Amino acid sequence: MPTGVGIVGAGPGVSALHLPTLARVGGRFDVVHISDGGSGRARGLADRVGARASSGIDELLADDRVEVVVLCSPPAEHAAQILAAVAAGKRAVLCEKPLATTAEDAAAVIDACRAAGTALLVGTNHFYDPAWGRARHHLTAGGRPVCAISLTLALPPNGRYHDVVTALEVSAPAPGRGGPDLSVPQIASAVVRSLLAGLAVHDLPMVRDLAPEIERVVFARAVAPLGFAVGYVASGIPVRLATVMLPEGADALWRLHITTDVDRVEVSFPPAFVHAGSATVRVTGQDGTVTTYPTVAEDGYLAEWRAMADLLDGHGVVEYDELLDDARYALRLADDAAGLILQGAGS
Repeated sequence: MPTGVGIVGAGPGVSALHLPTLARVGGRFDVVHISDGGSGRARGLADRVGARASSGIDELLADDRVEVVVLCSPPAEHAAQILAAVAAGKRAVLCEKPLATTAEDAAAVIDACRAAGTALLVGTNHFYDPAWGRARHHLTAGGRPVCAISLTLALPPNGRYHDVVTALEVSAPAPGRGGPDLSVPQIASAVVRSLLAGLAVHDLPMVRDLAPEIERVVFARAVAPLGFAVGYVASGIPVRLATVMLPEGADALWRLHITTDVDRVEVSFPPAFVHAGSATVRVTGQDGTVTTYPTVAEDGYLAEWRAMADLLDGHGVVEYDELLDDARYALRLADDAAGLILQGAGS
């Protein structure tokens, strides 16, 4: 029997990512319930797969057919919804990034899931991408020290992250209507914190894998119209993060560079919301020789759902401590970068 899945959220991540991905897993899961936050969009998505639709989370959690809860809701709601799913006795939760928006909430979520034996997986699809496994193997097998890490994103407008700006405690007009006034330190600080905690978190588990101990944030600033530039040192390694969303909707660029003392590893991820196979891994040696690893059809979205199936079947172990450390790493970076901007030392 397929495992019943209930999805909280009815945005593009559900429509373009999770529903098509679950259809590719080969009958292992059955979407039985989709809820929205009051928009009414759940009905159209539910009709596509023959599922029940509702608003809010209560009806979905009361549905006995739902064994796995998928959270594609706003980040600020994740922690409370995970706790509610645990209290309802659900077997597993797949939470889209981030796990929580504060370190305290992340710890509470992990404690509750661990105590109840609830399987928990955070949808860091880049970390699950087979290409990252190949890149990590190359670095480990080579045994050479990592000298620098950089992550570069140029993205078309994305309503989810633009909405972050309108949810700030300070007044910040949304992009397209003048954009946030990044000259105001409180606004710039809040934008950078929100984007680090909600967008950079896609890739910070990979960075933490290589540079696990944050030592200090060297610079942090907001980038117009919506983005950030942050540099920090972790485990003795300089790390640079640069992201911008351009109003003209440029072609997506999502690229991780890892430099050792003998080569450079480049991981180029496909645009979000598409199923284009794995990322591309390219290694450039000291002599200029370039080695490109072949891509595979399976992407990180599919791999994370296969990992969920393994957890449910008893073939995997929930890495509660790793999930908590990933959340703490991202939130520590977000808080420190935001604090630096408020101090007026971000540049």
